[in-house]
Amino acid sequence: MDRDARIAGCLVGQAVGDMIGLPYENLSRRRVRRLARFDRPRFLFGYGCGSDDTEHAGLTAEAVAFAGGDVEAFRRRLAAGLRRWFLAGPPGIGMATLKACVKLCVGVPPARAGVRSAGNGPAMRAAILGVMVSPDRLAAFAAASTTVTHTDPRALAGAALVAALAQVADAIAPAAGPAWLRATAATGQADLEPLTRNLLLAADALDAGDSVEAFATAIGCARGVSGFIAHTVPVAAFAFFRHADDYRAAVEAVVRCGGDTDTVAAVTGALVGSRVGVAGVPVEWRSRHRDWPWSLANLVAIRRPPLLAWPAVFARNLAFFAVVLGHIARRLFPPW
Repeated sequence: MDRDARIAGCLVGQAVGDMIGLPYENLSRRRVRRLARFDRPRFLFGYGCGSDDTEHAGLTAEAVAFAGGDVEAFRRRLAAGLRRWFLAGPPGIGMATLKACVKLCVGVPPARAGVRSAGNGPAMRAAILGVMVSPDRLAAFAAASTTVTHTDPRALAGAALVAALAQVADAIAPAAGPAWLRATAATGQADLEPLTRNLLLAADALDAGDSVEAFATAIGCARGVSGFIAHTVPVAAFAFFRHADDYRAAVEAVVRCGGDTDTVAAVTGALVGSRVGVAGVPVEWRSRHRDWPWSLANLVAIRRPPLLAWPAVFARNLAFFAVVLGHIARRLFPPW
């Protein structure tokens, strides 16, 4: 598969995974099991859209294309995109990303805007780096993308792992997963725990033939995968190696784990999508993706929304929030 096809597969894979996981975000595994249906998206009347996971991937792709290999230009462009995104009132945003965006908006330089957090925000932006950036520049770009919002070493390591895996996703054999994970864990430091430990557990679980749900339970996510990058990234990497050539199976497996379903499904979808391409993403899912300005077509074209679209994006976010409130209300009723 050529580079353009991998970029399209990664972006579409992330957007569709985000869409499928979004209606079940923050539900327990048991509640997901009772409510989830995967024949079509369930966000709004059989259609769906992306959340911040999709938007961050689009902003990152556009910043990479703009920068032309210059890390500092990429950092500035990504920071500018995050400022505009934040000022349009996104309905869902992690605390660390919120604090970093506030700092960016009051003039703090991008290199100093990040806060000490190991949330999974950087993982949302990492996979597309792996398919767009050359191997010799990947570590620098992944670090620049991460530290705009997060500075915890575990956030840096988790994002770097997603980027590195996306880079080789089309070439690596699934059977090589345990060895790859162990080699990656071996480069970790003591302050990366429990990320390093969970990568080693992922390698052991792959060798044992465990399911994604069983692995999530083994790392302490029996009720749902948390927004901690040391949980999100190992589960996504495990699901990739377990279902590397089956996009549907990979995304459904991580959504059934419950918890931060949209982000884990987005990262997993990006990894598998960068291997199988757009054609490997179920057509009955991607044909029902409805969003603006980050439609699937705009994502693949790597176009950032123009500044004049801000009022429309703000209105879109208000509508999105209203639908989310409807989902929250629905959760008050059975089946529990």
